[in-house]
Amino acid sequence: MSFFISDAMAQGAGGGQGGTLELILPLLLMFGIFYFLLIRPQQKKAKEHKNMVEALGKGDEIITNGGLLAKITDVDENFLTCKISANVEVKIQRHAVATVMPKGTIKNL
Repeated sequence: MSFFISDAMAQGAGGGQGGTLELILPLLLMFGIFYFLLIRPQQKKAKEHKNMVEALGKGDEIITNGGLLAKITDVDENFLTCKISANVEVKIQRHAVATVMPKGTIKNL
């Protein structure tokens, strides 16, 4: 039966230490690649969004995640009151803001 299953051969002395390093090194390399290509940019983007949401104030023009272009009329701790057209105001969550637009964007449309 030895032609189906090869016989196990004992390794020579000193072969165990190099094998452990050879197994761990690719895992560390893959973690490093994932960190710099996926985790770090996502953390940076989340931090920028948090700073943008904290800096929102009355009179800012924003675009929500739903695509509404609105002007902030009142700021609360968790919600914003926004004017989206004449006599139409809506309340949205602060974190639903996707982008802050330059002043005067609504007038140009």
